Amino acid sequence: MKKPDFNFKSKPVVIAIVVMAVLVVGAVALFSSRSGAADKKKSSPKPALTVTTVQPGKLSLPIKLAANGSITAWQEAIIGSEVNGLRLTEVRANVGDKVRAGQVLAVFALESVQAEVAQSRASLAEAEASAVDAAGNAEKARTLQASGALSEQQINQYMTAEKTAKARLEAARAVLAVQQVKLKQTQLLAPDNGVISARTATVGAVVGAGTELFRMIRGGRLEWRAEVTSSELGRLPVGTAATVVAANGVELKGKVRMIAPTVDPQTRAALVYVDLPSNTGKLSLPAGSKAGDTAAVTQITAPVTAGMFANGEFDLGTSSALTIPQQSVVIRDGFSYVFVLGPDSHVSQVKVQTGRRLGDRVEVSSGIKPDAELVASGAGFLNDGDLVSKVAAQATAK
Repeated sequence: MKKPDFNFKSKPVVIAIVVMAVLVVGAVALFSSRSGAADKKKSSPKPALTVTTVQPGKLSLPIKLAANGSITAWQEAIIGSEVNGLRLTEVRANVGDKVRAGQVLAVFALESVQAEVAQSRASLAEAEASAVDAAGNAEKARTLQASGALSEQQINQYMTAEKTAKARLEAARAVLAVQQVKLKQTQLLAPDNGVISARTATVGAVVGAGTELFRMIRGGRLEWRAEVTSSELGRLPVGTAATVVAANGVELKGKVRMIAPTVDPQTRAALVYVDLPSNTGKLSLPAGSKAGDTAAVTQITAPVTAGMFANGEFDLGTSSALTIPQQSVVIRDGFSYVFVLGPDSHVSQVKVQTGRRLGDRVEVSSGIKPDAELVASGAGFLNDGDLVSKVAAQATAK
């Protein structure tokens, strides 16, 4: 009996079983790999922010000393009447006028002074005549002294009369000179170049000697009297440059002229006198303003006047400082912080002490090291310990 041939019939079944096994193994492997990737992806944290970093840099920053004070006149002259009881007939100067030395500011009535001058001239002529007569008599007495025609007493009388006449002549001349001076004083003259800061002169008023009629800023010169604490006086030698900003926004450049020799015992502050130019400052325009703006031009032409409040800074030189960009500093709860990037891409919030500023750079006096890597952009959105993704570091400041 012939045996059945199973090889031909069972071969497709075996192949099908093998294919199914391969498919099952592949599916299991694919599922396992996807599951592992998903678990791995699920377990890795996501960065909170993509940031750029920067390192601190050394800069030479100016050293400034800020102060407040008032703008006052360098010297103020009081112009008053030198004659007594004369009436003002004309006033030729007003507040704000620029005057020259010798310029007529006011005129007094001349009639009474002119009459006194005429009287003095007449008295002088009389004294001159008496002096000539007395001199002639004395000369005759001298010629007769040797002949004995006149007694010694008579000769002495003629000599005394001559001397008395000469003295009266000198007195008459002096009185005339006084009256002529009074005649000149009927015109009130400016004692120096300057600007009239006050006026009390009124036409028709009869003023007494010494009455103040005008007040003048000598030379138009102004000064800034800055209040500085006694501990800071040693940092301000004479000649130190200063930048002063008046209340109307005008900026002036000046120099320290003098430092007060005493300190106020109440405030412990001393005055520093800074010479200022005569209204030649430039206006510090607000942000967004243009030089051609009408408002700006109006303010530029506005003068700096005595009595204005002003703040300013003294230039004390420069010094090297560690600086960082302004955008790296975050203000929280009144304190300044920066975020330092660690090697594990996590940031640490560090408190720093800031100081001077120059443009967009801020001085850091304490809190970070010179080689620290700081978050430059997006620091305001981070918290301590956040994971970040770094893009590209900025160049260190030169």
